[in-house]
Amino acid sequence: MEKLYSNITYFISILIIFSGCSDKLTENPQSQLTPAFFSTVQGFQSGLDAAYGGMRNLWGTENLFTLTCIGTDEFITGNDGNNDINKYNSNYIPSNGKLSGIWNSCYTFINTCNGLIDNAASLKGIDSVSKNRMIAEAKFLRANYYFVLVQFWGDVTLNKHFQSTPTTSATRDPLADVYNFIIQDLTDAIVGLPASPFTNGLLPGKANAAAAKHLLAKVYLTRAGSSAKDPNDFQKAYNISTALIANKASLGLELLKDFGQIYIEGNENNTEVLWTIQHTSNIAYNGPNNSSGTDNVLNHMWVPKYETYVPGMQRDILNGRPYIRAVPTRWLTDTVFADKTNDTRYGKTFQTVWYCNKASSIPKWPNPVPAGVDPALAGKSKFVLGDTACYMPGVNVTDAKIAATRYLLMPPRKYNIQMAPALKKYYDTKRADMNAPSIRPVIVWTLGETYLIAAEAAYRIGNLPDAVKYINIIRERAAYPTGNPAAMDIKASDLSIDFILDERSRELCGQMVRAWDLARTGQMQSRIVKHNTDAQLNFVVPKHLLRPIPQSQIDNTTTGKPYPQNPGWM
Repeated sequence: MEKLYSNITYFISILIIFSGCSDKLTENPQSQLTPAFFSTVQGFQSGLDAAYGGMRNLWGTENLFTLTCIGTDEFITGNDGNNDINKYNSNYIPSNGKLSGIWNSCYTFINTCNGLIDNAASLKGIDSVSKNRMIAEAKFLRANYYFVLVQFWGDVTLNKHFQSTPTTSATRDPLADVYNFIIQDLTDAIVGLPASPFTNGLLPGKANAAAAKHLLAKVYLTRAGSSAKDPNDFQKAYNISTALIANKASLGLELLKDFGQIYIEGNENNTEVLWTIQHTSNIAYNGPNNSSGTDNVLNHMWVPKYETYVPGMQRDILNGRPYIRAVPTRWLTDTVFADKTNDTRYGKTFQTVWYCNKASSIPKWPNPVPAGVDPALAGKSKFVLGDTACYMPGVNVTDAKIAATRYLLMPPRKYNIQMAPALKKYYDTKRADMNAPSIRPVIVWTLGETYLIAAEAAYRIGNLPDAVKYINIIRERAAYPTGNPAAMDIKASDLSIDFILDERSRELCGQMVRAWDLARTGQMQSRIVKHNTDAQLNFVVPKHLLRPIPQSQIDNTTTGKPYPQNPGWM
């Protein structure tokens, strides 16, 4: 697969209050972006490539994973996980590097986008159609960066224009102003972008109007749950998302028949995917020695300690390196995915079986053998190479059944922070070695989520028939091929925000959106306190409803008024 930004140049861009330096990936990097740099086609294209490449500082990193996945109702901290942000404990403070990692990256590449947009008029040697498309791409990317910021921090600094010199003063702009800016950027971008990810000649990962429409619907849905809400936000989210769905065939978009195929390795550019962030096998850009923070490490985050916990197992690339940063909550595995008969998404989302790959550590039957086991098996190997070594059935089994089973049988009551079902959406068997990050593209948005946005917006405006319709389309697809589609259907009386959030977990589990979903719907406190055993005692309102402004931002605002911190943080 051709990579969109295999030759990206990273630059020193001016942040709100200080100049920030990222790794240089060319022999002759620019020491500073200037208006003159954008005046040539080569410079303009390099700047746009850098703006795309900045997304790798978000999607695929442990920073975004930590701030969106763990510490929610879906995942708790694993054996090797970070204990502060995830648990909302006293060590979760504004100087945490994961906060500044997101904040600084967003503002660095917002400034790059500003440089492109502000200086496009002086660009020569390019036709107007191409120039307008590139401006639209920059606006699409800028809107994405700002949307990340407002969802985490609320009121943020709105930099509308390129800064070529450092400044030591900054203010926080009202949330409403930032949302209006995002909406205008996306509205402009839709006009100038190719219609869909399947427009002829469009490289994977490039901005497209279908992705921009999906994001715009999501922005309206999110603003509607904020203090900046407009009375028409839910209606606009509904109109945009349903129009995208209605026109999907003309755009080459379609829900896949099999939910499991959406995230299968090598199929990231399927007809359901609206936008991806590209990664590469070049270790200068994405490798174990890369210190730029752009590695795609999602393949590691959920892998349990199978090599120490399961007899007959050793580490291999197929099963992954056991970082065990996160394990699913029992609410997620037992309640959200309670239907493991008609709904196939549990088995297509989680790895629940491990196969023996180490003959020398295969256990033997004891003497005497447990009840129900043939006495003649005493002292013999329980299984052979390639057989099941561990199985998590997802339902309860008795201790007697566990003892009589030749492999390690783990019902939910046996899950722990070392060994639990592992999210497999990001598994990557093509990377160079066990320690290498993933080279797979990260799927950001899918058409399946567009249906869920439409359903949520329809529910909010009181259009229950359409809310039921869009959810049932997603649920019936989830029955393929072994379930009963009719048994998956819901009625209007089943609908609630809780149900919609549960359905989003079944469809989008682990996809770097959960904290935002909870915040948007006003369910963050109630769901974390109810379902997250790590965080429930520490979560307080209003403090934990927003992330703390990074301490570096506050410390470096040295002129003018101090930079305001979010409520409850010091």
